[in-house]
Amino acid sequence: MIVYFDGSFMPKDEVRISPDDRGFLFGDGVYEVLHAWDGHLFEPEAHFARLEHSLAALRIGFHDLDGLRFTMDQLLRLNALMHGAARVYCQITRGAAHRDHAFPDPAVPPTVYVAVEPYAPPIALWETGVPAITVADIRWGRCDIKSLNLLGNILATQEAKEAGAYDAILVRDGVVTEGSHTGVCAVFDGTVVTHALTPEILGSVTRDFVLRSCRDLGTACAEREIPVASLYEADEVMLLGTTSGIMPVIEIDGRAIGSGCPGPVTRRLQEVLHSRMLGGTPRA
Repeated sequence: MIVYFDGSFMPKDEVRISPDDRGFLFGDGVYEVLHAWDGHLFEPEAHFARLEHSLAALRIGFHDLDGLRFTMDQLLRLNALMHGAARVYCQITRGAAHRDHAFPDPAVPPTVYVAVEPYAPPIALWETGVPAITVADIRWGRCDIKSLNLLGNILATQEAKEAGAYDAILVRDGVVTEGSHTGVCAVFDGTVVTHALTPEILGSVTRDFVLRSCRDLGTACAEREIPVASLYEADEVMLLGTTSGIMPVIEIDGRAIGSGCPGPVTRRLQEVLHSRMLGGTPRA
């Protein structure tokens, strides 16, 4: 596998990261994950806007987003991933410097790493739906930054795995925020509802796509709080993400959601997403 690391394309096993890198020492960096379908990045402008937001919030001095996009395109070609589905991972840290909590002064060059890999979409799960559990949201107060600090997400994901669930739905002060690695939407009486964009959630690209699609379809949608108690009474619940797509949730904490099967609003939104991604039926 050929990757990009600090200005060079090279085999992945030749990458050497300094033990002084602030991403390694502090998790002082940001990342982004994109999908590519037949060599084309999905919603790249939205992903790069979110990356730019995260970089600015952490005051990391990287600005060559056009060059980064070119690098991703090159990696897809170099790794023969111009057909089918691929996943693109990008990570940018503040760089390598003497260990000190304060920013390096003078600033050091950021460390930039980009990798691609083939990806098999979870087509079977899109059809059947998945179980989820609720977990207390213990993350920090700036979840809108897609930072490398993911311990809260990791612990929630592990709890879901041990419970046999696909994901953990996070709850803060009795309100649903998002999933441990997904966004969350619920359908009440035909209206798609999701948490408003605040520092408590990540600005999910798939979430934005769903809200935009609802407006195009004439489906009512709203950005407001979802009390966890009402989540169990929703007609439909779906998880949203780059790797999850639009994933129907058929059970939460052992309680069936709606009919216990993927619902019609979820199905219609899946069709729109698959049409936008692949021009039709999803394929691995």
